[in-house]
Amino acid sequence: MEKLDFTTELIVEAKPYEVFEAINNVRGWWSENIEGSTDTLNEVFVYHYQDIHQCELKLIEIQPNLKIVWRVLANNFKFVADKGEWVGTHVIFDIIDLGDRTQIKFTHQGLIPDMECYEVCHAAWTYYIHESLNQFIMHGQGLATPKNIPIATPDISEELLSEQASKSIYHRLLIKVSVEKVYRAITTQEGLAGWWTPDTNAVVAIGSVLRFGFGPDYFKEMEVLALRPYSLVVWKCRTGFEEWIGTTLTFELTPHQKGCTVLFHHDGWANFSGEFASCSYDWALFFRSLKFFCETGKGFPYPDFDV
Repeated sequence: MEKLDFTTELIVEAKPYEVFEAINNVRGWWSENIEGSTDTLNEVFVYHYQDIHQCELKLIEIQPNLKIVWRVLANNFKFVADKGEWVGTHVIFDIIDLGDRTQIKFTHQGLIPDMECYEVCHAAWTYYIHESLNQFIMHGQGLATPKNIPIATPDISEELLSEQASKSIYHRLLIKVSVEKVYRAITTQEGLAGWWTPDTNAVVAIGSVLRFGFGPDYFKEMEVLALRPYSLVVWKCRTGFEEWIGTTLTFELTPHQKGCTVLFHHDGWANFSGEFASCSYDWALFFRSLKFFCETGKGFPYPDFDV
């Protein structure tokens, strides 16, 4: 059976030179965590995402407005057995003039289905090409991974430690898309409305308060305590049912060979009450909604989550 390289295509309403310039500005659509020149022939640049993925790439071919090729010189994945699976592969951007539009044919030559990293890389490249690069070309603002810098967050350690003696709801699930896509589903108004409740008012930032309505007479408010792209989101409930108030909700995201693992815990419950049991069941249904939303584009938010 033929071992096909990963490839995907994108058509944008832009000129070839605009596409060429955007692709070369790798920090604008892939990651701000890049060291070195990304647009000079034979130069080497280094990409890293926390301690999860690091790689060294060399720009080996550049044809203005036509083609860009990178060669992977070194690679290290944390989440697969063969950590250097990308080494020797080529990342290729073919730019095709269609007149009033431009086609981008992206190929990761050597990234094949037999590789342990294939599914997660498939998901990640799809996200960065079809969503981030597309937005960067069309609007000048991509969805690149933010720079790994210390984030000024409130010290939540004492609050979390005080909850260790309390009761917690736990759920763990695998979502077969990239961690970046799952993170956006949890940290944007569009995403939250797509899987939890359409009545969402959310500007997700440290210290902001998110409002979620569930019918005409009830809503919850969550303060954002921590954000760490693309691995951690922590909220504290400020308004809601009495047993919810003061509890913390933590989403931990981890890359997986098949996508993203979500570990969720809702901490700080005083008792194993009826509300605790009902909430645990409802969270399971909402995480089914989150999974469907991320994988298919359509979730089952309130009031349809238990259909």
